[in-house]
Amino acid sequence: MRTLQDLVLKDSTIALRCDFNVPLNAQGEITDDLRITAALPTINALREAGARVVILAHLGRPKGTVVAELSLAPIAQRLSELLGTHVAFSRDPAGDTSVINNLKTGEVALLENVRFDPRETSKDPAQRVQLASVWADWADGFVSDGFGVVHREQASVTDLAQLVPNAAGLLVSRECEVFGRLLEGAERPYTVILGGSKVGDKLGVIDSLLPRVDNLLIGGGMAYTFLLAMGYEIGNSISEPDFVDDVQGFMTQALERGVNLMLPVDFVVADRFSPDAETQIVDREAIPAGQMGLDIGPETRELYSRVIAGSATIVWNGPMGVFEMEPFAGGTLAIAQAMAASEGFTVIGGGDSAAAVRILDVDYKKLNHISTGGGASLEFLEGKKLPGLTVLEGK
Repeated sequence: MRTLQDLVLKDSTIALRCDFNVPLNAQGEITDDLRITAALPTINALREAGARVVILAHLGRPKGTVVAELSLAPIAQRLSELLGTHVAFSRDPAGDTSVINNLKTGEVALLENVRFDPRETSKDPAQRVQLASVWADWADGFVSDGFGVVHREQASVTDLAQLVPNAAGLLVSRECEVFGRLLEGAERPYTVILGGSKVGDKLGVIDSLLPRVDNLLIGGGMAYTFLLAMGYEIGNSISEPDFVDDVQGFMTQALERGVNLMLPVDFVVADRFSPDAETQIVDREAIPAGQMGLDIGPETRELYSRVIAGSATIVWNGPMGVFEMEPFAGGTLAIAQAMAASEGFTVIGGGDSAAAVRILDVDYKKLNHISTGGGASLEFLEGKKLPGLTVLEGK
């Protein structure tokens, strides 16, 4: 994979793909700028090398139409603050040449949400190439630094990279280094923690990692499908009965391989999905009818924390409960705190887990790596070839 050193940067105009898909509140204010700050090292490296930097990025899923609430204007303002210099903003996703042509060495411009143009996400390669060719008309090179989109075939991810000299940015290079280490050569004991609502989303990851890990800790909504597979009653808890056979297969495989597959031994349950619901703590064998599990319980938190403390490599993807509601945030907080206190190599696999460690009271700077890619992180751990990375290994 090519790096910045492989491109001619001085006096060049570089199209830089970033992932600025950040959360906004009802007032349109950025609530977590992790993905913006993560791009700063590459942006500054390009500026210092004498390049003019034109950033391509997206926000949300506007489906090829202009959606005012998904404009990148607030991102341009925040980026200007972080860089300490004005970032020019073009309302044209394809690139207003008047904005680009006026850039001087070391200056930065941000184009409007590339997904406002239907060609960006088109299933028709010819449409994507048509848009990419517009960018290629002014770009001397392309740098891929949006790890959160490298699993997509999109004009600004894969097609532009094939039209001009390309390279991976510092963020993408670091993400690849970390996740490559997790697939091959992780220090043991190796622990993976998986949560989130759907076990179906994690089947490929479990299948890929079971032969590699020592401990697999399960939490979140996906735990209840495992309980179904064990014959337990789960009340009104979320589950995916269609995947019970897959889950049973994983439990058998873990037993045969000597992997310590741990499931919650207790839960925080409530009769409704609400921050003011009455809660109780119950053993996993005793989830009452009409109640739903919304977090792992205190005994499980302690058990999982001990495993984390004794591990040399720890990867976590998916919250342990509905962490956005205070009564059900304790499990996710406990895992995050245990990882922050760990002396091992700690990785947060993006998505809701990354959001949780920054929202909750955790010293997240003690963690070794917080990924900026949710879906991309999972697909990397599944061992899949990601098109946005494969294209950087081509010509």
